[in-house]
Amino acid sequence: MENKSRNVYLIPYVLWIALCVVAPILMILYYSFFDIEGNFTLHNYVKFFTPVYLKMTINSFWYAFLITFFSLLVAYPTAYLLTKTKHKQLWLLLIILPTWINLLLKAYAFLGIFGTYGAANKLLEFIGIGTQQILFTDFSFIFVSVYIFIPFMILPIFNSLEELNPTLVDASRDLGASPWGTFRRVIVPLTVGGVKSGIQAVFIPALSLFMITRLIAGNRVITLGTAIEQHFLVTQDWGMGATIAVFLIIAMALTMIITGGRKGGMKGGQARKAV
Repeated sequence: MENKSRNVYLIPYVLWIALCVVAPILMILYYSFFDIEGNFTLHNYVKFFTPVYLKMTINSFWYAFLITFFSLLVAYPTAYLLTKTKHKQLWLLLIILPTWINLLLKAYAFLGIFGTYGAANKLLEFIGIGTQQILFTDFSFIFVSVYIFIPFMILPIFNSLEELNPTLVDASRDLGASPWGTFRRVIVPLTVGGVKSGIQAVFIPALSLFMITRLIAGNRVITLGTAIEQHFLVTQDWGMGATIAVFLIIAMALTMIITGGRKGGMKGGQARKAV
C-alpha cells in the first residue's frame, strides 16, 4: 500500500521531467537531422567539426573556465569568511539579493558603469589613469559574468563549510598543524563537494551565454550560445542550431559526470587522512 501511494506522488515529478526535460531534448535531437530546407541530412554534424565551430567550442570552454575559476577564487574565501562573521545570515541574504534582479537589467546597469562616461571611467580619471575602453572587452565580459554567477558558487561552498565538523579542525590544530596546513589538508578536502556543486552551477550555464556576449562584449566573444541564437533567430537554420545544442547538452552532461561523484563515505575517509 505504501509503495502504491509513493508511486502516485511520483507522477507529477515524472510528468514534469518528461514534458520539460526529455521532450525538449528529443525535439532538439530531431531538428538536428534536418537542413534549412527541411531535408533529412547528417551534414549538420559534419559541419560542426569544421574549424569555425571547433574554434567556437574551444572559446566557449575557455571563457566558461575563466568565469568558473575567478568565481571560485572569490567565492571560497568569501564563503569561509561568512562562516566566521557574527551576522552571517544577513550577509548571505545580501549576496543572494542580486539574483532576484532580472539579468537584462543587471547587464544594462553595467553598460552605464563601464561606458565612456560611466562610474568606472570617472574613477580612472580621478586617480590619474584617464578614460579607458572598458566596455566591449574580454575583461568586461568576464567581470560581469563572474558578478552574475558568483552567488551560485558561494552558496554550496558556504553550506559545505557550515556542515564541516569543527572537532576535525580542532584536532588538526591540537596535533600541531599550522592554520594554512589545517586549511589545506582538512578544510579544503572536506568541502570539495560544495566546490564541485558550485562548479556545476557556474560552468554549465557559462557555456551557453549569449545575451551578455552581445551587450557587454559587443559580439567580440562568440560562444556556442551565441551561435545557437544566431541560427534560430537570424539565419533560421534550426537544424544547425539544434546540432550545436546537442553537443552543448553532451558537454553539460559530461561536466556533471566529471564534477559528480559519491558523497557518502567520502568524508570519513578524507577526515582520517587529513587528521
